[in-house]
Amino acid sequence: MITDEARERVRGWFAGRLPAEWQTGPTEVTVDREEITVVLSLPDVQLDEPAQAELDEARAGRARGFREDTREQRMEIAREAEHRYERKVAWGVDVGGRRELWTNVAAPVMTRLRQPQRLVLDTLVDAGVARSRSEALAWCVRLVGQHEADWLAELRDAMGAVADVRSKGPA
Repeated sequence: MITDEARERVRGWFAGRLPAEWQTGPTEVTVDREEITVVLSLPDVQLDEPAQAELDEARAGRARGFREDTREQRMEIAREAEHRYERKVAWGVDVGGRRELWTNVAAPVMTRLRQPQRLVLDTLVDAGVARSRSEALAWCVRLVGQHEADWLAELRDAMGAVADVRSKGPA
């Protein structure tokens, strides 16, 4: 369990460590047991009356350019953070609502499912939605995350409060 204080420390470190010119908007720092994900907000592209496809490609180009232009600096910052917090660091950008993540961790998760749940996964595989049970399970988790974001955020806040109270108790 990661406490709110631990998350605040990581966010604070990145706020101080990231170059000022990268912080053109709010920086999102997400922490879990394995990884720290840093998503930077880049200014949107400015085009005169673009078609949607043109705008999408311009945003993709801006993201790609930032990734290439900052690679060495990002790698150096990531090494420092990985040493300090014992977690991998993944990077991403948001350009005009288009989000791209790079080199993020795909951590294996073990689970036991009874037959009715396995049948759900097998149906997704048989229908071509997923190539395997593990991919089907990841698809289900993403779907729940999209549709239950507010509830999950409230649950995470409550768990963080419990962890903070525990950390203040006797050893």
